[in-house]
Amino acid sequence: MASKQSFVFLAALAACLLLPSASAVTDVEYCNKGKNYPVKVSGVEIVPDPVARGEPATFKISASTDKTIGKGKLVIDVKYFFFYVHSETRELCDVTSCPASGKFVVAHQQTLPSFTPPGSYTITMKMLGDKDEELSCISFGFSIGFASSEATI
Repeated sequence: MASKQSFVFLAALAACLLLPSASAVTDVEYCNKGKNYPVKVSGVEIVPDPVARGEPATFKISASTDKTIGKGKLVIDVKYFFFYVHSETRELCDVTSCPASGKFVVAHQQTLPSFTPPGSYTITMKMLGDKDEELSCISFGFSIGFASSEATI
């Protein structure tokens, strides 16, 4: 069901244009607050905010690292309220320039299906290195609005 996969990211997880000026920098939480992750995330920008069903949405994750990351993957889980609704894995170099070092941005654009339920969603994103070591793990929330670009009759 490809339309469910397009629901996700995101993400990020979320950058899109129903309302070009509607964007917000979203706070992120680390999965393990006591862990010293090699990749630090400073924020997530979601455009538009709230995300509109049937319209492209962009998620830009600002990050930095002292390492040089030549390859890896993102493991993304999406929850609708408390229910897991989607999971996917993406190659890191498909969503950022590789090798990544210093400050970099992970960005992805996705159009959510028009039947996506409105409400509050949470994305948990793990960034894994080439040997599956955890480079970072964050979670952040976003909302899907009631508006849809498709007309109803």
